[in-house]
Amino acid sequence: MDLHQNQDFQFLAKALLSLKNEAECAAFLEDLLTRKELDDVTQRLQVAKLLSEQVVYNKIVEQTGASTATISRVNRAFHYGAGGYEKILNRIGEEQI
Repeated sequence: MDLHQNQDFQFLAKALLSLKNEAECAAFLEDLLTRKELDDVTQRLQVAKLLSEQVVYNKIVEQTGASTATISRVNRAFHYGAGGYEKILNRIGEEQI
């Protein structure tokens, strides 16, 4: 089944879209995810950012502590996935955070 057709997934997407600012988003993520899950998600996003900057795997390992398996998984999603990483990184780059 397509993930986007899953009602629970759609509910999560709508919940994220309902957040009005960074503070609300941070509060929701803190309530939703464990500390380990938050660390994993933030690490993956950092890995995607570094991959978009064409940083090599061994430097990404040094900078993030991510395993090569995680880097490979993020790389696969970054290049062949739904385009979410690229969209987010482009938008964040536009805001120059």
